[in-house]
Amino acid sequence: MMSMVVPCILLMVGVWGLSHGVDVWATLVEGGGQGLQTAVRMVPTLVGLLCGVYMLRASGALELLEGVVAPLLTRVGIPPETVGLLVVRPISGSAALGLGAELIQTYGPDSLVGRTAAVMLGSTETTFYTVAVYFGAAKISRTRYAIPAALCADIAGFLAASWVVRWLFGT
Repeated sequence: MMSMVVPCILLMVGVWGLSHGVDVWATLVEGGGQGLQTAVRMVPTLVGLLCGVYMLRASGALELLEGVVAPLLTRVGIPPETVGLLVVRPISGSAALGLGAELIQTYGPDSLVGRTAAVMLGSTETTFYTVAVYFGAAKISRTRYAIPAALCADIAGFLAASWVVRWLFGT
C-alpha cells in the first residue's frame, strides 16, 4: 500500500495540471532543466568545501582540533569524532552529507558516532547558505542577530541530537 503513495501523488499532480490547462510535460522538462542548472552551480562550491575539509584532515588540523575540543565535547555528550561535521554543517549541507556518509562508513550505521552524525544532519541547518538565500531573496543586507541566533540553534541541535541518540540507544 505504501509503495503506491508516490505514484498516486504524481498522478494527482498530473491530473490537477491538466485540469488547469498546464502543459505538464513542458513544465516537467523546464523544472528538470532548472534543477540541473542548480546542480551545476553547486558542484564547484561542493568540491571546494570537500577539498578544504580533506586538506584539514590530511594536514592533521582537524585531528588537532578534535584533540583540543574532545574533553569539552565528551563532557557535553557529543562524540569527538563528529567535530568535522560540527564545523562544516553550518556552511554546506552537501559537504556535511559527505562527511556524515564517511563517518557512517567508518564507524558503522549502528554505532554511536554513526547514529549521532545521522541525527545531527537532520537536526541542524546550513545556516550561512540559508541566511544568504532567504535574506538575499528578501533583499535584506544586514543580518544583525540572525546568524548568531541561527548558530545557537545549530549548537542546540547538535547537543539535542547527541543526547537523544544516547537516551534512545543507551550508549
